[in-house]
Amino acid sequence: MINSKKYIAAFTITAIIFGTAIYVSNLLGQKKLEDVRAIENRVALDILSSETQFMLLEETSCKDIGPGFLSKELGSIGERLTYAENQTELNTRDLEYLKRSYFLLEIKDYLLMKRLTEKCGIKPTFILYFYSTRDACEDCEKMGYVLTALRNKYPDLRVYSFDYHFDVGAIDTLVSIYKVKSDLPALIINGLSYHGFHSVEELEEKVPALKVLAAKAKALEKSATLNLRSAVYKTAALPLSYLGNYTNLHLFCCLENCLHKHREFHHSLSRYWTYF
Repeated sequence: MINSKKYIAAFTITAIIFGTAIYVSNLLGQKKLEDVRAIENRVALDILSSETQFMLLEETSCKDIGPGFLSKELGSIGERLTYAENQTELNTRDLEYLKRSYFLLEIKDYLLMKRLTEKCGIKPTFILYFYSTRDACEDCEKMGYVLTALRNKYPDLRVYSFDYHFDVGAIDTLVSIYKVKSDLPALIINGLSYHGFHSVEELEEKVPALKVLAAKAKALEKSATLNLRSAVYKTAALPLSYLGNYTNLHLFCCLENCLHKHREFHHSLSRYWTYF
């Protein structure tokens, strides 16, 4: 009788634990599904917002277009879509609908930006990136990181990514126009094609448009360095009373180190000032 009570108690405890685990699992699953649905709704809203923005840009004049006129919304939409794609709770049909809308939005953005740049004499760099999710493509994933790095390095760079095998007629048309081979990943940069994986450095060396961007970036960096050096020299021209004690002079030397110029430190204050 005692043993049967023990068995009943053990069974009851086990049932309670098991039931609680199922309840918590279902609760978490439902919460995760709600989060994915929220992502889905935000992506759909972002797409609608971008389409509205396109209509406004079509009516704008060149004088109203500043350096940052190229929309950055597509990047955030793509990131949300990637997150949603990794969530198994999202219905495949819903995901395909979102991807289809996103790819068509990218093409629409690409065509609009080309018209605006021709109209206003602006020369941004366009990259069409073709990848594959149907076949195992490790280089495609690595290429995605390279393009993210390039986009962060050159804000005016315009990157559009397309699933090569996705069933959208507009993508097939792009593939046909630019003669994109199935050797993926593939890049079309200002009309020139590059197949296979390429690092940031390789692209900056091979691609004429990226060479120009790299040269501009170096020129801006050099200009910023010269401006900083000028500010340091102006500080050096101040009387000693403005700079204060030896500690402040040591901090001043640190400014020079920031410019990557190694100079000999003189213990004599008079010799130190003569050095400049």
